Amino acid sequence: MNLAESLNLGCRCSTLQRPLLHAQFRARSSGAAPAAEDLTASRPHLFSASPVFLGWRDYEAIARSVATLHRLTALPGLRANALERAPEIAWHDFGPRGAFMGYDFHIGTAGPRLIEINTNAGGALLHAAAARAHRACCTSMDGMFAAPADLQRFDAAVFDMFLAEWQAQRGSAMWRSVVIVDDEPGEQYLAPEFELARQLFRAHGLQAVVSDPRELEWRQGRLWHSALPQGMPVDLVYNRLTDFYLRGAGHDALRAAYTRGAVVLTPHPRAHALHADKRNLVALSDGALLADWGANAQDRALLREIVPAAQRVTPADADALWLKRRQLFFKPAGGYGSKSAWRGDKLTRRVWGDILAGDFIAQALVPPSERVVDVAGTPTRLKLDIRAYAYDGRVLLLAARTYAGQTTNFRTPGGGFSPVVVLPPLDDAAPALATGEAAVPCGC
Repeated sequence: MNLAESLNLGCRCSTLQRPLLHAQFRARSSGAAPAAEDLTASRPHLFSASPVFLGWRDYEAIARSVATLHRLTALPGLRANALERAPEIAWHDFGPRGAFMGYDFHIGTAGPRLIEINTNAGGALLHAAAARAHRACCTSMDGMFAAPADLQRFDAAVFDMFLAEWQAQRGSAMWRSVVIVDDEPGEQYLAPEFELARQLFRAHGLQAVVSDPRELEWRQGRLWHSALPQGMPVDLVYNRLTDFYLRGAGHDALRAAYTRGAVVLTPHPRAHALHADKRNLVALSDGALLADWGANAQDRALLREIVPAAQRVTPADADALWLKRRQLFFKPAGGYGSKSAWRGDKLTRRVWGDILAGDFIAQALVPPSERVVDVAGTPTRLKLDIRAYAYDGRVLLLAARTYAGQTTNFRTPGGGFSPVVVLPPLDDAAPALATGEAAVPCGC
């Protein structure tokens, strides 16, 4: 094991400071937002009390991967491959790149492996607030827990991201209003984040509303919301819908405004088609195809290391895939948040029939690494993944998610969002330590 693995398995530190967490939410919320006390009571497994450690080389590999994966969507062949199977609404290109991309990785013995890419990745604002409330549990760890620059200026980076999206479509025009949209937003598990986003926009002088898309109105060539000042249309929509192509009947007004270029929508259908459709993982793991499309040797070598092999599930391959199912993970092409995703060793014949009848990919199984946390005084092994929140190919923030079961769930005692402590380069090269060895630099 390297040092990061040794710490993840041998350091049962609890670093979340509840008073600091409450202060973070008070500073970023209005009276309309739940207090941190209420938030943690209603969602007790949203935030883990323990950090996750990541080696410097793995951090650099993640950053390079995000930049490369984003850049390769400019290849005409890759773009055509993605858009030819997407609905017409994804063909529109109004300029914005897509806010809050999420790149999810498992950390194996050979480094990070890409599990999936998501548009409108949720939780970043909530995680950032909680991550600021972690402090070292012993003096030997103090240097590692100094808030990194990306966390210190994260709120500013988020606003700059949305401003860049606005300017990509509207140039120097004045930006006055934003609506944060999701179906029944008050019922969503991450609903408190919508209020954090609203307050962030308001702090920069914008009129901001959280809304169900059915509350929007399309008339006179503009998109309207009754909560905005009279005569002020909706300028920008921060899209949290999982109806990525706006097919639902309740999304008519938003769809009409978007397809006519009457509103800046981010993230948008094109971003989902180019980045987050799981069928893209098949192409990204095919070095010969990437070479045909013009990807250079360096980029292909990186993707060969980072992207697990993937293939479409077809009836012709059904028998072969079933036989090797224990080495595979099955995902729906248009899925999100691990919905309807299955580890092959958990499949029943009934589920296998559903997979064959649907549009799925089979991805080489990459087991997640683990984090040992303290749950009521008992050391407990949890799985973990690393999410890179990114914009335009640049990592804005790293978050770990610790969990039990097949996929992340925010329902696991001791689990939830965990801050990522990136170890300095020299520490990552230090001799490996045995799990629980006293030399692990944590006195907990």
